[in-house]
Amino acid sequence: MDKIKINKEYQKKIKDLIKLNKYYYELSKPLVEDQEYDQIKSEIFSLEKKYNFLKSEDSPSKKVGYRPSKTFKKVFHKVSMLSLSNAFSEEDLINFEKKIINFLDKDSSFEIEYSAEPKIDGISASLTYQKGKFIMGLSRGDGKEGEDITQNLKTINDIPKEILIKDFPTDIDIRGEVFIGNKDFEKIKDKFANPRNAASGSLRQKNPNDTKKIPLKFIAYTFGHEKGMKVKKQNEYLQRLTEWGFKTNPLNKTLKGVQNLMNNYYEIEKKRNEIDFDIDGIVYKINDFDLQKRLGNVANSPRWAIAHKFSANKGISKILNIDIQVGRTGALTPVAKINPLNIGGVVVSNATLHNEDEIIRKDIRINDTVVVERAGDVIPHVVSVDVKKRKKESKKFFFPKKCPCGYETIKEYNKITKKFDAVRRCPDRGFDCDRMAKERLKHFVSKEGFNIDGFGKKIVENFWDLKLVRLPQDIFNLNYKKIESLDGWGKQSVLNLKYAIDDKKNISFERFIYSLGIRHIGFENAKLIAKTLKSSESFVNLSKDDKFDDLLNIDGIGETQINSIKNFFKNKTNLNIINNLQKILNIKKAIENKKGGILSNKTFMLTGKLNGISRAEAKSLIEKNSGSIISNVSKKLDYLIIGEKPTNRKIEAAKELNIKIINQSEWLRLINKTG
Repeated sequence: MDKIKINKEYQKKIKDLIKLNKYYYELSKPLVEDQEYDQIKSEIFSLEKKYNFLKSEDSPSKKVGYRPSKTFKKVFHKVSMLSLSNAFSEEDLINFEKKIINFLDKDSSFEIEYSAEPKIDGISASLTYQKGKFIMGLSRGDGKEGEDITQNLKTINDIPKEILIKDFPTDIDIRGEVFIGNKDFEKIKDKFANPRNAASGSLRQKNPNDTKKIPLKFIAYTFGHEKGMKVKKQNEYLQRLTEWGFKTNPLNKTLKGVQNLMNNYYEIEKKRNEIDFDIDGIVYKINDFDLQKRLGNVANSPRWAIAHKFSANKGISKILNIDIQVGRTGALTPVAKINPLNIGGVVVSNATLHNEDEIIRKDIRINDTVVVERAGDVIPHVVSVDVKKRKKESKKFFFPKKCPCGYETIKEYNKITKKFDAVRRCPDRGFDCDRMAKERLKHFVSKEGFNIDGFGKKIVENFWDLKLVRLPQDIFNLNYKKIESLDGWGKQSVLNLKYAIDDKKNISFERFIYSLGIRHIGFENAKLIAKTLKSSESFVNLSKDDKFDDLLNIDGIGETQINSIKNFFKNKTNLNIINNLQKILNIKKAIENKKGGILSNKTFMLTGKLNGISRAEAKSLIEKNSGSIISNVSKKLDYLIIGEKPTNRKIEAAKELNIKIINQSEWLRLINKTG
């Protein structure tokens, strides 16, 4: 490639970045995902490194952000607001540390202490305080010059207007991030694309009274110009900030060693969806301010800090085909088969399209280029279509009016909303629809159903394909000789399976009801019905004696649930299944909760995995002893029971409210069981 072509490619990338910066910083309407933006920046840096003749005043190696808006007065920062270089892997962090050690002329045994601070995806702001009074607030702007947004910043309750503490510096720029919490964003999401846009747009309102209506927050994390500050380390500075009345990130940590940085990174990435504000990585800063001064800056980024970006939760792919999946309740869900892509360390090849209306609304077609999102454990879904990349071979998808089993589908009319549901369904044919039947078998063996050890969803899929199971009773009449001859199975594993299945022939009445997969009957409803009817015989007799209306007397059971149960019993296959299962199983009568039991008037909450007992069984044990389960940490909670890998957020909340935290052994001792 000759110099002219290289420069042409380079200048195009610079031009693209200028456009992206304008939309991101000035218009608060990002055109691409963060990872695509980072990729363009990275490509520019790589070209500059490889070819020293490439130069541009608009290069990200020379400029930060975007020029300030004309709407606000421009003011120069006393100390520039620099950008951070990015790390995407452990190798990047190792190289970052090596460069620091080499620059400081230390040997490999030199241990660096870092302040690790989650990076909030908000709007940077610099607050100037003189003699304790907040006198001016600036946006980042282009890093050298920002916008005077003082009046808008004054509407944020998290920003102290005056600080009277004696050790507060006489002159200082406190820097941090303005953002909006995800819960608060839910209330205004119709007006903005995402929380960051909400924060950015609100700070750029001409009238501060309009800004005041938006619940903005501020977290402080660094400083610019300072005079009279007596602090030597970043973690000490963060502590001072809280003493001065600022909020800091509760997930900040002081760590040593790249391995500890990585462990913390993975831990926070897992919690990412539990946090009430968006974070897109962790910033690592050399904790010692003297070392920071020695290290200084490279172009427009500091040598002593780096942003470790989280794996992207979005990616771009192509729809190869659209399949229809049928769920346990008959719902037809369109699923896009896409070119496999890595999102957050997980290879994704399927993405849900939700329903027929969503496909029409987003105009999703086969062969389209699409944005796919995967957040936490949520099923990957198609967010949008890049219509500009649509080609002639893109084909419209026409939603089938028939279920793959051949039955005509329906859209149910909702009496409350007075609209037809968005979801198209196969009528409630249960096990007569082979697609629904397979999903119902998975439900039958689920944790709150029969919970057969070693018999999960994959085994159901495998045995279904081999025609070993079609109905629930088939599970208790398996051809074990045939299974023993299958790949991956041996004599001992088959014996283990047989033992696990036989062990579950004794089942509680509520689990039995739940396992049948009746639409609108979840585990809690199954418990209510079991407590009232007491036995499976009474349950079957509902149909024989037409006593369905008796269920209306149960608090929590309404017409919707009763109609579902009626429909279930109208189906001859369902009646056949129940009759067969009653002959095979020992369905225990419902046990009434002890009145005035050991746990009377006590409330419990579970977090983490319990050893040797399922969560459903633990809840049942608590209820049998007159205790009750609640779903949130509040003043109403008496005990938080923790198992393996508990949710730290729940533990911290319990500590703040002085709620008793006990482990599994302590809980079992409460009910006279041995741990």
